[in-house]
Amino acid sequence: MSVRIVIDSLDFVRNAGERHGKIPISEFKRLHSLLFDHGGELSFYVAGQYDENERPGLYLEIQGNMQLNCQRCLDKLSYHVDIQTFLLLAKNETELSQHDDDDISDAILAAPELDIVSLIEDEVMLDLSISVRHPDNECSMHSPAPNKNHLIDQAKNKHPFAALASLKKQIEPKE
Repeated sequence: MSVRIVIDSLDFVRNAGERHGKIPISEFKRLHSLLFDHGGELSFYVAGQYDENERPGLYLEIQGNMQLNCQRCLDKLSYHVDIQTFLLLAKNETELSQHDDDDISDAILAAPELDIVSLIEDEVMLDLSISVRHPDNECSMHSPAPNKNHLIDQAKNKHPFAALASLKKQIEPKE
């Protein structure tokens, strides 16, 4: 069952609309490749408001916990989502490009059928860092299991180009 919450964005602002609820993390299809598991849910609150310059926008809050894959060790990484943002609604592409030039505010194109679940997924994806990973002191990649046969330790003691040097000697023509 797919959750779908659709609003007419400008009408939602004019009527000071509000929506809140919980969305299962499994509904966020574009996040699946980053998730360790699909359990849990995110709480959201969206309200149609005007900013201090009387421009229409959506105030959005998203909170919850997700289990992501650490990009370094591929183990489970608990990630807390806590987003509060205000998105201006641009009435057309020209207005949207003007907002893009303004680094102070974020804007989206107003739509008669704006999918709130997709908007929430977009904001969560933007909140993630490029490479989600544990802090260095918590990542299992930085604390490998002890090696019983010491082969790795022996390889570290040799010069890294020793194998290449011996190969070069085999290939060089003898005079």
